[in-house]
Amino acid sequence: MINTIHAPQVYVKHTGNDKGRGVYAGRGYKKGEIVEECPIIVLYKPFEQLDPSLQTIIFNWGSLTKTEPSNALVLGYGAIYNHANPANMLYKGVLENHSIQYIAAKDVKKDEELTVNYNDANGQPYCDKDTWFEFHNIKRLD
Repeated sequence: MINTIHAPQVYVKHTGNDKGRGVYAGRGYKKGEIVEECPIIVLYKPFEQLDPSLQTIIFNWGSLTKTEPSNALVLGYGAIYNHANPANMLYKGVLENHSIQYIAAKDVKKDEELTVNYNDANGQPYCDKDTWFEFHNIKRLD
């Protein structure tokens, strides 16, 4: 049974730099507080067989949920959070809800941009390796 998923208190605006739009906190969040829970669509096709345009916007669902290899297309604002290392949010897969929770990794102020770390397949806010952009052959904008 899927639990109720509520809309987050966030908004989208231009970042003021080349990154384009970003997602911002509509109110302050305390460390450990869920900012958003996004429904996902599970993709069972191997990563290498996915269209390259999908490879940069999916999550490793199998890694997040410790299940069979699969990927997740996240809906909601989760699809447009920008990268930072360290980020101010972490994320985790919620198998029973088919969702990804975005959780404040530190206190976040109202109007602060909300970010995730693209490098860590397990959703942690910091990663020693900062290779996601290179792997996807994308020029970094930060």
